Amino acid sequence: MSALHWLPHLNATLNALSFVFLVSGYRLIRQKRIPAHRACMLSACVTSLLFFTSYITYHSQVGSVEFPGMGWPRILYFSILISHTLLAATVPILAILTLRLALKENFGAHRRLARWTFPIWAYVSVTGVVVYVMLYWIYGARA
Repeated sequence: MSALHWLPHLNATLNALSFVFLVSGYRLIRQKRIPAHRACMLSACVTSLLFFTSYITYHSQVGSVEFPGMGWPRILYFSILISHTLLAATVPILAILTLRLALKENFGAHRRLARWTFPIWAYVSVTGVVVYVMLYWIYGARA
């Protein structure tokens, strides 16, 4: 067993935390609680950055982990994984651009871009946890 076997668990936790911060930030901005919204969104950025660092560390040492399920669960797993991976590639770009617009106080453009960034980032965070649960908890892959 790898010395890094605990990192997938940390990654899932960071993905879940990112989702909580995103949804909280969304609710807060709907209530016009701007400082709290800002704190949540910056926290989502930090947890996502920590996730990315942990993810790269783990997979650079371990490689990919094979999904042991067969039949329709395998099709479901790879359908989720493929959509997750494709959209995950867009999140850093969208998040940076959205954050940059907010920091420049261009709130109209920030709001328009956030309407795309939020659901994509939230989907990626949730499906990251789903992939983890399917791989390590339901099908018992070894980290």
